[in-house]
Amino acid sequence: MKYGFTAAEGRGVTSAELIALAAIEEGKFAQGFPSFGPERRGAPVVAFARVNDKTIRLRSKIYDPDVAVVLDPSLLKIVDPSQGLKSGGLLILNTNKSIDQIRAQFGYQVRLAAVDAELIAREELGLPIVNTTMLGALVRGTGLVGLDSLVPP
Repeated sequence: MKYGFTAAEGRGVTSAELIALAAIEEGKFAQGFPSFGPERRGAPVVAFARVNDKTIRLRSKIYDPDVAVVLDPSLLKIVDPSQGLKSGGLLILNTNKSIDQIRAQFGYQVRLAAVDAELIAREELGLPIVNTTMLGALVRGTGLVGLDSLVPP
């Protein structure tokens, strides 16, 4: 399966690497890597993860992810994270809006999951560190890896 993370700066890169490491911990094959363009510091960053039960030989950007995860809701105004998502794919958004509100505002016609990751992170960690919360949403929404695999030994 292929996953795309969209975030400001490096948070999505860390998420892609963590999900890949968790998959490897479970004996799967995985890659986690960023895609940087010539943009200035602070510009949106896209990171990708591939997970499979077989060896992964492809090393290119992912153009048709099974799941897209958006860590920074302000990016929804400048990018369409549903673009290229596979038919039946899942878009997981960090937002305090309802799915109906998101559909009305952006017109997404894909499967959606909305998670107020910032609120959860502030309540649980005392800080707005949303990537760990969004990884939990990814695991819950896909069953890609066990939640225990994301916790260091």
